[in-house]
Amino acid sequence: MKLQIINGPNLNLLGKREQNIYGDQSFDDYFKKLKTKFDNFELCYFQSNIEGELIDKIQEVGFDFDGIIINAAAYTHTSVGIGDAIRSISCSVIEVHISNTYSREDFRHKSFLSSHVKGVILGFGLKSYDLAIESFNQ
Repeated sequence: MKLQIINGPNLNLLGKREQNIYGDQSFDDYFKKLKTKFDNFELCYFQSNIEGELIDKIQEVGFDFDGIIINAAAYTHTSVGIGDAIRSISCSVIEVHISNTYSREDFRHKSFLSSHVKGVILGFGLKSYDLAIESFNQ
């Protein structure tokens, strides 16, 4: 099974930024662990701070991969375009967030993605990605 993980803006700074919220591990290091733990999956990873590049990646893999795990970060709460891209593809999409967005600022309570995805996992730290991958085993 082929899965694409897509991370949005500022997630390239994991391990450095707001460690009290996001932890002290870089996503690159974490991704190596995911690939070892889930060696029965072909996992691919893409990160961009640019909304259009995220949309391009969704469109690129959305008809050929078995699934997408997306953490659109701040674009979750602002991007109709990313939501529309998800709605337009054929593979299943799981939305993930490292923090519990409902325990944060009010603007983080709205997602332009959630109504177009198979499921949403949030608040479990980086483990949210593990849970999303495991959901594809069912």
